[in-house]
Amino acid sequence: MIASNLFGPQQTTRTIDGNGIVSYALVQDLEKYPEKITEKLIQWASQSPDYIFLAAKNKQGEWEKLSYREALSKVRSIAQYLMNQTFSPDESIVILSENSIEHGLLALAAMHIGIPYSPLSPAYSLIAHDFSKLQHCLKLMTPKIIFIQDPSKFHRAIQFIQTILPGVKIVSAHDLNVASTTKVTADVDHQYTQVDADTIAKVLFTSGSTGLPKGVINTQRMWCANLQQITQAFPFMKDEPPVFIDWLPWNHTFGGNHNFGLTLYHGGTLYIDEGRPTADGVLATINNLKSISPTAYFNVPKGFEMMIPYFEQDEELSNTFFSKVKMLFYAGASLAQPIWNAWEALAIKALGRKIPIVTGLGCTESGPSALFANRINCFSGLLGIPVAGMKVKLVANGDKMEASYQGPNITPGYWRNPEATNTAFDDEHYYQTGDAVKFNHPADPDQGLIFDGRITEDFKLTSGTWVNTGILKSKLIATGSPYIQDVVLTGLDREFIGAILFLNSMACKQLISDETLHEIEFWQHPSISQRLEKILEEFNDSATGGSTRIQKMIIAMEPPAFEFGEITDKGSINQNVVLKHRAHLVEKLYQINSSFNTVIF
Repeated sequence: MIASNLFGPQQTTRTIDGNGIVSYALVQDLEKYPEKITEKLIQWASQSPDYIFLAAKNKQGEWEKLSYREALSKVRSIAQYLMNQTFSPDESIVILSENSIEHGLLALAAMHIGIPYSPLSPAYSLIAHDFSKLQHCLKLMTPKIIFIQDPSKFHRAIQFIQTILPGVKIVSAHDLNVASTTKVTADVDHQYTQVDADTIAKVLFTSGSTGLPKGVINTQRMWCANLQQITQAFPFMKDEPPVFIDWLPWNHTFGGNHNFGLTLYHGGTLYIDEGRPTADGVLATINNLKSISPTAYFNVPKGFEMMIPYFEQDEELSNTFFSKVKMLFYAGASLAQPIWNAWEALAIKALGRKIPIVTGLGCTESGPSALFANRINCFSGLLGIPVAGMKVKLVANGDKMEASYQGPNITPGYWRNPEATNTAFDDEHYYQTGDAVKFNHPADPDQGLIFDGRITEDFKLTSGTWVNTGILKSKLIATGSPYIQDVVLTGLDREFIGAILFLNSMACKQLISDETLHEIEFWQHPSISQRLEKILEEFNDSATGGSTRIQKMIIAMEPPAFEFGEITDKGSINQNVVLKHRAHLVEKLYQINSSFNTVIF
């Protein structure tokens, strides 16, 4: 039986003015929240000093654990170390490396005394062919200290940094461990009292879908308010200290604000999962889950998909996982129905009942959470209702309704970018998301909103005809279910519409009996191409012209990647980034010699 306190109130209010502008909000008021995030660290260090806050695997493969008492002590010492460096008002801290205990301690120490910090995507340093995004972010942040967990992994980036910022101090995990023994003076406590709700906590860089990344300012108020909003949406979080095991990167608002923040807000434990939703990375995640029972589990759809075979084959793993978990939460893309069904079946086998599978909508600018589908019997695509204390405004933009947000969880703007800040907000200072939404049941606003695409994704063909990508994508995914998981449409200044397909590998495998195929051979199997051709034929049967007909499709053999920004901060496919990053697929779609094929490899 599902606990009655799992989800918060769902009664909403909706009004429509004479211009057709919709105002939409939750009836429940936002409750009191801390002025600054490290109030919670101080609270739990006093109330639950020996409870484990953070844990990470060491080189021996054992969990290294940090209690709340130890965390506060180290944070105060590192804060003193930072104050000894004499930061100017224009200087900050930048973190280049992955999630780690040291990363967490440095971030908390900086926020404790009001030094802005920014965790950058490691891909800017490790994967990028050039360092243009890294250079852009560093130029904006003007760091005095750059933290790198293991400098040997970042040697190329360090060499580059030393040429453009010769005076910057590179701090390693070893250096930080030494800093965590610094003798603390009264200056730390004094500086802590100077931090207030308007103090900048961190700067999170967005993916930069139409150019270089923008730094979203996260104030103390913004983060703390959003954690309280999340808590009111999922009140079970405060009943007992949560236990999370999570790989989602802290340079992204989902992992860094939502998951790390909820752990600290409720005095819980966060096990830092070194795994990833990749062929090798999922093995690390599975190994970790064999000994850890989370109270809620967060992942992206690809991660959930890759874990299913291991759970189906290992009853003990499944029983351990489901023994305490109250809900599964996905973001980053839509969750294909076969994946959804498989997790419900696993829960029924382990518990004798389903557990809720939920999602929402948000963005870096909203801290991240703006909407939650916090209800029983949710379905893929439902975004839900607003969080407490935040107002949603829906304004007509063409034939769509664009969502805008106003509330204490909304960013004041972009770091050192007044032009972007000015264009992001309307005359009433609502943040304009660019997300199109519509009501699940127009007559009942309590049933929440569903996603209707991105306002900026529509494009024109060479004929001058507009293509409504939201409608076409939804129709193609519905027609292609369960095989097509997501779609990026092509055709800007082209003669016809094409589609890059992200397929549900679990569903596609059911079409093929040969399990010995290599990955490329698998996707090129005739059974898959034949099924896709039938889907395209069915889709085009109702097409009324060039703007509603898809002529060719091509399979993306790799899922959309967080590290390249192919998944937006809003939890959907970033069409612009996919088109740029996979330009070779777009060109292949429009090659003359492929004109007789509807499905291209």
